[in-house]
Amino acid sequence: MQRNSAAYMFGFAALVCVVCAIFVSSSAVGLKERQLANAALDKQKNVLYAAGLATAAEGLDGEAIAALFEARVRPVAVDLKTGDETDAVDPLTYDAEKIAAGSEGTPAPPNAASVKRMAQYAVVYHVVDDGGNVEMCVLPIKGYGLWSTLYGFLALDADGTTVRGITYYQHGETPGLGGEVDNPNWKAKWPGRQVYDGSGAVQLQVIKGQAGPPSSDPYQVDGLSGATITSRGVTNMVDFWLGENGFGPYLDKFRS
Repeated sequence: MQRNSAAYMFGFAALVCVVCAIFVSSSAVGLKERQLANAALDKQKNVLYAAGLATAAEGLDGEAIAALFEARVRPVAVDLKTGDETDAVDPLTYDAEKIAAGSEGTPAPPNAASVKRMAQYAVVYHVVDDGGNVEMCVLPIKGYGLWSTLYGFLALDADGTTVRGITYYQHGETPGLGGEVDNPNWKAKWPGRQVYDGSGAVQLQVIKGQAGPPSSDPYQVDGLSGATITSRGVTNMVDFWLGENGFGPYLDKFRS
């Protein structure tokens, strides 16, 4: 077969495609375990960030993060419908996002956070002291901003209403605008704020402009400059996930 013939060129191209496909598939399979380990480590790191047990500036390596998480954090599976802790799923391996997207997931109630589907169970994280007493809980939250779904964690004190910290680990918001959800200065505005008012209704919101200190303005957080829609998205996801269709039933029992 002549090298400049159409049949040769098509055959060569097909052979290259097959070889590349085998290489990519083999790499994906071979690296899957490492990818899963890195994903688990990233989740541990962000739970620690939300709880204030570590900061990005410290530059902790994977071994230090895993050790700190193991010492201070207890993953717990909860039933979102009843608010009860449950042994129905393993909190160390359960993937609520994957379940929600699959056949076991169910449509979410109408909500401003644009959460479309939910799993029956979720994993929360209890932060404990040296004596094993629960100091706070860290909740996974997500919702739509301007361009993307934001995924993060919100840490609450043992009273189930006082914010201890917040962090976002995945989003596609505009750098310098909505992307400021990653800014440590903005995240520092959250500790001490209150989620619920005296009647148990979710009141915490990100406003347009500046809020006062937590002592005098407990239910409001500074807005993100030039990012009104992202700010509203943060408010919407807090309202949904800490309300009756999210972790509200669980937090009622956590407080008691």
